[in-house]
Amino acid sequence: MQPELSELLQTVRLLKDRQDILDCIQRECRARDRQDELQITECWWSDGVDEHGAVITRIPDYAKRANMGHKMLFNMTSHNITNHLCDIDGDTAHCESYVIGGLFWQNNERTTLAFGRYLDRLERRNGEWRLHTRKCTIEMSADADGRWVFTDNVKGFLKARWDGKDPSDNRPYVAGTDGLRW
Repeated sequence: MQPELSELLQTVRLLKDRQDILDCIQRECRARDRQDELQITECWWSDGVDEHGAVITRIPDYAKRANMGHKMLFNMTSHNITNHLCDIDGDTAHCESYVIGGLFWQNNERTTLAFGRYLDRLERRNGEWRLHTRKCTIEMSADADGRWVFTDNVKGFLKARWDGKDPSDNRPYVAGTDGLRW
């Protein structure tokens, strides 16, 4: 193979690995926001471990524990990945992903935005990237009045759901007036 084509192939492989890794991290966030234990677990290797503050949880107990913690405190969550750095060394990747977590408290009066990072180690096994180790940081937070969602400005918008009936699960997407609304 010509050196130029060999270099291009290596670049494409690296880009595909980076995208597969980012997709895994984002799928895991989405699955937690939907309270989907199966999808959360499918993003992790069975010997993985998550560190959230002083709590260290081994997989597969993580999905149930994380969902229980969210259900006990919040009506809804929204985990958003922003900056993402990824260092791949063979079948291991070390990633630093900035996360903004929106937490809508059960009292329906407050929303907290938590800013932090996921420090992740992912491993590729049998051609598939999954999380193995996560350390979570919290660096700042902000509280906001959460009651805005009950105003006329939001009336009629679809609501996110934790019961397996989220609007994103109903495909194909077709405009209409069905679904749980504010």
